[in-house]
Amino acid sequence: MALMDVVHYGDPILRKKCDKVNDFKGLNKLIDDMFDTMYEENGIGLAANQVGIDLNLFIIDISDIEEEGERIHIFINGEIIGSSGESWFEEGCLSIPDVRLDIKRPEKITFKYQDLDGEVHTDEIEGLLARAIQHEVDHLNGIFIVDRVSETKKITVDKELKAIKKEAIDKAKYRKAFVL
Repeated sequence: MALMDVVHYGDPILRKKCDKVNDFKGLNKLIDDMFDTMYEENGIGLAANQVGIDLNLFIIDISDIEEEGERIHIFINGEIIGSSGESWFEEGCLSIPDVRLDIKRPEKITFKYQDLDGEVHTDEIEGLLARAIQHEVDHLNGIFIVDRVSETKKITVDKELKAIKKEAIDKAKYRKAFVL
């Protein structure tokens, strides 16, 4: 078990579109460490760039909230290829501590991704899992929840964002590159 530092709003890696995973070997330790980190931070999802790693990879565990279905989810090179419906839900983000905003997202998605073996899957997903996937895919594309609200709503958290951003930029200067 190794906990990783969660990268916060303002760090440049969080605004970059993440690179595709081409080498699936050596991902197990990274994924285990990401799960340990997510659980320690009381999150339900975590994208690789949120721990400073430029890879299109994220994990989700909504089992504490929804008891049906699989316990953990690992998604590599994920892409939302369709969506329908809409729903509003208050979302938080490990990269923007203590900020919660009502976000409108599609209720159902068609999601194409690879698993740890590199096998391609396409699934129809709805509810909380669909929302969590959309949140994490946003991260991998450099999008935050604050980008999904009006300027008026964003202003209500501006003070918090500025403080988080200043600290994140300082920390980013000292981050080491990740090597598989």
